[in-house]
Amino acid sequence: MAAASDRPRRIRVQRDGPLLIEGPVEVVDENGEVTVSDRFEVAVCTCRRSRLFPWCDTSHRRRERRAGAPDEGGPA
Repeated sequence: MAAASDRPRRIRVQRDGPLLIEGPVEVVDENGEVTVSDRFEVAVCTCRRSRLFPWCDTSHRRRERRAGAPDEGGPA
């Protein structure tokens, strides 16, 4: 397996969820503030509801469902 610096970072996109990024990573926000994680994989929030933003805390799971949207794994 190639060293991390020899290959591109992998980012996995999830519908209605965070971006999963192979770490370590630096995230620079719109104000130029840098947040760093040295974990092997990080979940970056895309819904902006996370109390740990830019890191995902699964707050996207608590949002209201759109009318007509299928329930994703909820009770029957």
